Amino acid sequence: MAKQQVRKAETQKSLLSAASRSFRSKGYAGVGVDGIARAAGATSGAFYSHLGSKDGAFLAALELGLDEVIETVPDYQRRYNSNWPEAFARYYLGSTHRRDLACGCAMTALSPDVVRSNDETRELYEHKMKTIAELIAKGLEGESDDEKLNKAWAFLSILIGALMTSRAMASEDQADAVASAAFTSAMTAVGHE
Repeated sequence: MAKQQVRKAETQKSLLSAASRSFRSKGYAGVGVDGIARAAGATSGAFYSHLGSKDGAFLAALELGLDEVIETVPDYQRRYNSNWPEAFARYYLGSTHRRDLACGCAMTALSPDVVRSNDETRELYEHKMKTIAELIAKGLEGESDDEKLNKAWAFLSILIGALMTSRAMASEDQADAVASAAFTSAMTAVGHE
């Protein structure tokens, strides 16, 4: 009985990981249930048993991805103290992160599909993104909480948009130029000029 429960948990984890990587790298329309199941080394039946539907898999992958950011922001704040926005932005816009679609940030990879998704998915996204913005705001200086939150939203928006734009460039030189310009703007947005 215990082995079966462990195997079931491992299958669910594998399916969720495969769904997350697949949606991030190929988008919602670019992958199907069979492809996710195959990437997880599972059957389509196992997929439906564990994740319910493609929409259910996307919702779970979105939650997983945004929770990764929720864990990462405070880690950067602890490790880099007042210089954390610079360290975070350098990583976020860096060429290694730009090239890693499957394991890159869910904020950038999944937001375009959230726009076209159902209310439940958009509500989860909004809740998680507000949490991320509030965590970022806690690590910023400002006259008021509202000012810090506005800075956080600007910082996030610049990074997400720049990562998406730089990933779409045909040449690495142009991707670097986009990332560099965005880095400067992101630092200005949070008062690290």
